[in-house]
Amino acid sequence: MATGKRFKAAVIGGSGYGGAEMIRRLLIHPDVELVRVASIDFVGEPLSAADPALEGVTDLTFQGIPPAEAAAGMDVVLLGLPHTVAASKVPELAALPGVKVVDMSGDFRLKDAAAYERWYRHVHPCPERLTDFVYGLPELNRERIRGARFVASPGCFATTIELALLPLARAGLLEGVVHVQGITGSSGSGVAPSAGTHHPVRAGNLKTYKPLEHQHVPEIGEALAAAGARELALRFVPVSAPLSRGILATAFVELPEAWTQDRLDRLYREAYAGEPFVRVPRKRLPEVAAVSGSNYAEVGVAAGPALGGRRTVTLFGATDNLVKGGAGQAIQNMNLVLGLDEKASLADPGPWPP
Repeated sequence: MATGKRFKAAVIGGSGYGGAEMIRRLLIHPDVELVRVASIDFVGEPLSAADPALEGVTDLTFQGIPPAEAAAGMDVVLLGLPHTVAASKVPELAALPGVKVVDMSGDFRLKDAAAYERWYRHVHPCPERLTDFVYGLPELNRERIRGARFVASPGCFATTIELALLPLARAGLLEGVVHVQGITGSSGSGVAPSAGTHHPVRAGNLKTYKPLEHQHVPEIGEALAAAGARELALRFVPVSAPLSRGILATAFVELPEAWTQDRLDRLYREAYAGEPFVRVPRKRLPEVAAVSGSNYAEVGVAAGPALGGRRTVTLFGATDNLVKGGAGQAIQNMNLVLGLDEKASLADPGPWPP
């Protein structure tokens, strides 16, 4: 059915939480029509089989078709597939010259196949395409994304931590060891339940996992180095929290005592003054409830007392892991590569209370 929209999109791998968020945003997009959703799950069933909120909203069904068929006639394809699976589909899509690709997996975020194998514990299925992808953090690579055919959207922890530290990297203040703790909601673990994400053991509990070994560490290092960080060594400890959505990251750095609270506040406000989706709250620090359900991120800074010519500074970032940390950022990247308003279908502030 003709809709009058300028562009056509397909989603491949749309039955998970990230896929559901991406589909929801595409269905309300003013310029892009969602034409197909391909999946190995729920084949032939309506999209509401995976996302009950779509009951009666759309007539689309999950189609069990190969990538080239899903992408036929499309302007853009968005991949909501697991790591390693996404990379195996890219050669087929790359053979269709008119199709742009936005990938939400971790398969093309790193430029080094050996680093991918080290952190993802899997030989890269498509190493020859690693350099074709632009890292999709708009606050870092906006102009490169605009001209890209292939975009690798960042991870949820990576987005949150990078936004918290990016102004320091650009100011030449980020170097050496940086300690970060990131607290995350259960939806980041995906739609398939596991012993660690099962509600009875997640609710009312906090526990760490993959300490100092999380796969987002190398992409954070690459992104911040591109922004000006020097010899960065990230020491990252993730924590599972009894939330469905949201990430709160806290980073600890040592700066010269001349970097007072007022000076740091100015640095951060100036760094993000023109960014449509990054806020620096004036009367509070970032919090998950303020960004839950939205594509907005919040960042903040708190400077400690001076001691011996230095001071400890804490940097904070908050995002919704499924939106700015996932599908929303993929849509933001899609808007950029198609030359559309970057905020299209993403400007809603999220619910309150969350």
